[in-house]
Amino acid sequence: MCGIVGYVGVGDVGNILLSGLKNLEYRGYDSAGIALHNNDRIDIFKAAGKLENLYELVSDQQDKLAATSGIGHIRWATHGKATTKNAHPHLSNNGQLALVHNGIIENYKSLREELEREGYVFLSETDTEVAAHLFEREYKKWGTLEAAVSSGVKYLKGAFAFCVIHQNEPEKIVAVRQNVPLIVGLGEGENFVASDIPAIVGKVRKIVYLNDGEMATVSRNAVSVYDFNGRKVDYRTEYVDMSPDVISKRGYPHFMLKEIHEQQDIVRHLLQDAYADGQKIPVLQKVHIEEAAKAEKIEIIACGTSLHAAAVAGFVFEEWLKIPVSVIAASEYIYRCCLTDEKTLTIGISQSGETADTITAVKRAKEHGAHILVLTNREDSSIVRYADSRLPLKAGIEVSVAATKSYTAQLTCLYLLGLALAAERRSLSLDELGQLHDELRQLPTKMEKVLNEAENVKAAAEKLKNYHQMIYIARGINLPTAMEGALKLKEISYVNANGYAAGELKHGPIALLDENMPVMAVLTPGNRVYDKMISNCEEARARHSLLVGVSFDEDKTAERLFDLLLTVPPVTEVFSPLLLALPLQLLAYHIADLLGREVDRPRNLAKSVTVE
Repeated sequence: MCGIVGYVGVGDVGNILLSGLKNLEYRGYDSAGIALHNNDRIDIFKAAGKLENLYELVSDQQDKLAATSGIGHIRWATHGKATTKNAHPHLSNNGQLALVHNGIIENYKSLREELEREGYVFLSETDTEVAAHLFEREYKKWGTLEAAVSSGVKYLKGAFAFCVIHQNEPEKIVAVRQNVPLIVGLGEGENFVASDIPAIVGKVRKIVYLNDGEMATVSRNAVSVYDFNGRKVDYRTEYVDMSPDVISKRGYPHFMLKEIHEQQDIVRHLLQDAYADGQKIPVLQKVHIEEAAKAEKIEIIACGTSLHAAAVAGFVFEEWLKIPVSVIAASEYIYRCCLTDEKTLTIGISQSGETADTITAVKRAKEHGAHILVLTNREDSSIVRYADSRLPLKAGIEVSVAATKSYTAQLTCLYLLGLALAAERRSLSLDELGQLHDELRQLPTKMEKVLNEAENVKAAAEKLKNYHQMIYIARGINLPTAMEGALKLKEISYVNANGYAAGELKHGPIALLDENMPVMAVLTPGNRVYDKMISNCEEARARHSLLVGVSFDEDKTAERLFDLLLTVPPVTEVFSPLLLALPLQLLAYHIADLLGREVDRPRNLAKSVTVE
């Protein structure tokens, strides 16, 4: 949620901040703003809506953009509507202190009442403004920005990252982290603060990851890190080898389409790493396979798209490992009766590694004695702190809000994990393992074929674009595939799409079927539920629904039955979700694009959900 950037140096401060915010747009687009330290004053510019509105606002203010330091923010609204008055940065009543914030202050109501009694006037509906007035009050007591912030944060409960500047202390930013990520970028004669690496990519090679309970004083030529009690902390510098090219569209009209077409290479690289040195069984260097394989039950915790990857793994692991597997939405796991124990392998999946629900759930499972295995695209993220084992996705930065390449990376890593656990537990024979490994190695080539021959997907999108709702159905291992396909369509096109187990169609959803409700069926010939799926599809056809399918090439039954059919090369059913997801991603993309939607920035969504 939300994006933060700060800069102190000799550069064009305002435009550097705007450039950083541009690279953080995937984190929110309800409003944007910057605060600039100009001589003896702080100038604030902010606008509701997309970042382009802020660009327009400052277009004739170039003389004020030079500055000596500044902070910027792009917002995903939590407390307060997406309006200019609720946009960050927020200013103290005396106009001397400005700050930006990511996270949620849980006790803001009581603090607001306290500050109002002391005479502070609130201009917004946000929880963030509490911190601006609180730090102003503490500044009056202590006289320095570090002391004011160090004192003020002790009153706050919740998750927060702040960048704070003060009129009396030019060329200084105080940055704070508590349960929300924040990094410091180290340059020469300039330094940065940001909520994520893309904000400073191409500008620095060295960064410092702040830990929870730490604050940094950032000036042009120095960075110091302290705990909340003011004690100096030694910090570790890490190198970032990342080119600006990773956040470019490379000629594609949208990041989402580029990221869809990167998938076969991501899977290929993951498999090359796993099978390095010709090993038959994948070497997962950061996973304690022997320990994880001792588990008597597995629970997989995730949210959103990651939850669908988890659900596929649930089918796979039960078949391969012969032990019970439960797949649970993190937001539900947190508040249900917990039967997790030391005999449990708990797998937490989070693309960003900052998903608040998943982090809280994983922490709870660890407290109950489970072995924690984390799948994340960011090895520097918060969730890794709780991991006994970790499995990096290596999907690269995913800019589009709708997840595509991270989903296929999750599936690939889960397959590799399942095979490694099966080998350790000897729950599959060597012949079975060998066949599965051989089939898995062939997937990148088949994925490439699907993506290179996708003209019919756009043609199908043309025929489906004017429908306002759609039902997706499947059975077995591809039920999560159907649900993920529906989620993609819903996220980026705003078509009301819902996924159902095909056998449940006649237990309620069939009441919705008519000529205005297309049905998308995800099926694979040759499996034990294929004939049942065909029967379910016949039921939909009898209710006059347009029938759309995703199946294997040369599925003659499907060719006769479906009004529109998308196909992929045949593959062993257990691996079919990796292939069948591709045309569903492309279909959602093309429908959204044809409808003129903001494909990479769907309304109301943000890339990582860092608050519960």
